[in-house]
Amino acid sequence: MISIAGTARIFFYQGVVDMRKSFEGLSQVVEEAFDEELLSGSYFAFVNRRRDRIKVLYWDVDGLAIWYKRLEKGTFSESQIDKHPMDRKGFLMLLEGITPKKISRRYKIS
Repeated sequence: MISIAGTARIFFYQGVVDMRKSFEGLSQVVEEAFDEELLSGSYFAFVNRRRDRIKVLYWDVDGLAIWYKRLEKGTFSESQIDKHPMDRKGFLMLLEGITPKKISRRYKIS
């Protein structure tokens, strides 16, 4: 499982991406599509046309890293992918296949 800090920002590319792209191809997509800096520590997520595969590109301490997941059944929820930027909890629920009807917090730590 991918380890994500609680303050991490997660951005989803709103289009579809060819899953054959690697570091250079995904880096180019990030530079063209996002205002966020690639080396900022943010996570950039990409899905394929069928939404059954996801790649996450992020800057690890000393280089770029890619995390890849392929679903055997089902798809990633389109309604969750549209949230921009996504918080850590929502992203982890997406990866686990949880589609919340309503999320309410008891309190917010500022």
